[in-house]
Amino acid sequence: MAFVVGDSDIVKTFSLMQQLRPALAELTEDEYVTTIKRLQAHYGYQMVAVADDGTFASIAGYRITESLAWNKYLYIDDLITDQNKRSNGFAGLLFDFLLEEAKRNHCQQIHLDSGVHRHVAHRFYLNKRFDITCHHFQMNIEPDTTIEK
Repeated sequence: MAFVVGDSDIVKTFSLMQQLRPALAELTEDEYVTTIKRLQAHYGYQMVAVADDGTFASIAGYRITESLAWNKYLYIDDLITDQNKRSNGFAGLLFDFLLEEAKRNHCQQIHLDSGVHRHVAHRFYLNKRFDITCHHFQMNIEPDTTIEK
């Protein structure tokens, strides 16, 4: 298990993160690194990875935060195992680390959102004893070109 902190390690996560977040293909590596560093600096985003044969086989992005609804909790933003290395226990290693990280930080819960089409991921979460507790709603906001900046 390794924390992903330096630019060179962040770059090593780029192609793997694109498997989870295809829209990242629109970014250059430099833009991706800048985005991750901004998330780290402003939102407490952290990345951990499991390596296999010199490359990252699985990565997780998470943050520890608080809300009125959930008190202090660990939120898993991203969790992906390389599509060619699944079923080798890498995601389980990451999850075990994240559970311990939540305990170390006195979190009361772990939360994540998962796309409705990710059935294999859902089986993994249910096997890890997650409960499905709510629906997540989303609304895209189009920029208002009439607002002066």
